[in-house]
Amino acid sequence: MSFLVGSLAGALTTGGIYYGFSNMIQTRTAQHRADLHTISDRLVNASSTIPSPPPASMRIAQRPLAELIESRWNDEVAGLFSYVGRWEQRAEEWGRKVLYGDSSPSS
Repeated sequence: MSFLVGSLAGALTTGGIYYGFSNMIQTRTAQHRADLHTISDRLVNASSTIPSPPPASMRIAQRPLAELIESRWNDEVAGLFSYVGRWEQRAEEWGRKVLYGDSSPSS
């Protein structure tokens, strides 16, 4: 008797799972058909002219404050590098004078 009850319970469970998957597949297929139909209608009824994008000069955002800050930053960094370069030359000249003495022609 328990074999018959177990088999019947298994058959009902399997049938329920099969019905659930079948119903889910059928529902999703109907939704996909409706979506494809909508997309097809939009594609057929769409205008044939595609608007061209605006030129690149119009797509560039003007940022005067940011450009001013960047320019000022670049000037300051260039000045710093120039100052360090001059300092390095003076240190080199000073090192030569210390190591080799004053080599000026007037001496």
